[in-house]
Amino acid sequence: MLQTPAATSAPSPAHASLEPEPRPRQPVLFYNPRSGGGKAARFALAAEAKRRGIEPVELALGTDLEELARDAVSRGADALAMAGGDGSQAIVAAIAAEHSLPYACVPAGTRNHFALDLGVDRSDVVGALDALVDGVERVVDLAEVNGRVFVNNVSLGIYGEAVQRSGYRDAKLRTLLETIPDTVGPGRQEESLTWADADGERRESHATVLVSNNAYRLGRLIGSGRPLRPHLDEGLLGIIVVGERPCAPTRGLTPPRAWREWTARSFQVGADERIAAGIDGEAARLEPPLSFRTRPQALKVRIARIRPGAR
Repeated sequence: MLQTPAATSAPSPAHASLEPEPRPRQPVLFYNPRSGGGKAARFALAAEAKRRGIEPVELALGTDLEELARDAVSRGADALAMAGGDGSQAIVAAIAAEHSLPYACVPAGTRNHFALDLGVDRSDVVGALDALVDGVERVVDLAEVNGRVFVNNVSLGIYGEAVQRSGYRDAKLRTLLETIPDTVGPGRQEESLTWADADGERRESHATVLVSNNAYRLGRLIGSGRPLRPHLDEGLLGIIVVGERPCAPTRGLTPPRAWREWTARSFQVGADERIAAGIDGEAARLEPPLSFRTRPQALKVRIARIRPGAR
């Protein structure tokens, strides 16, 4: 496991001093009843939403979340919320940003990393609904790859291969570990990714590339309960590459390192064939080249005014 120095500490977004916003007149909550082991049913989320004047819309098996969100907007919705995993959060957030509507993240998924970095109390699923009743607003960035919005990150290589496997959702860590020898072990015809580093030097990677919506604090442990990204509003992509090697001899230049990181407003990855990717944890295969870009100040996020760490 890579060990990297922690970045300089920064205030958690949960501690931001924000002014209350007017209550939406016609807010809509989308919820996935299967996310997080059935959190929506366990916390009676639909009933709690109705009690607050929020229209609940269940994401049934086989329905298209993007179509549901667009239909809600066409019916007059003036705020959108999503209770589900980060992949679903990205879909609803993209529609909210497109129409300049407030958006609320309800932590009903498994890990809820976007909620964590927004400053939402992940232990209070029902309380997150109050973002659309008595909420404050902050404006954050989104990012996209080939036009598809993501809120957390896109992973290519080992993790991108892992999320393609059927057992990934039920045993994420085990599936990832099982994938590593298949992806980088002897005899494997590895997926070759090409990209340019922070200095513009063309390189090739056969392990992992992680592109995030703003930079991660690499010294932070994922289970620590503290934000993984100190900022969501710097208008930058965070780029981490592990297991790189140059496409051509470096002729005495800096040799390949186990990992490197930098930030940029855009980034491009090439390949000879479709690239296995994990987009906010959702499996995808993308046509190269992959064009990443940041969308600064794209999303108006509502957060419950009364929450841990708020002033």
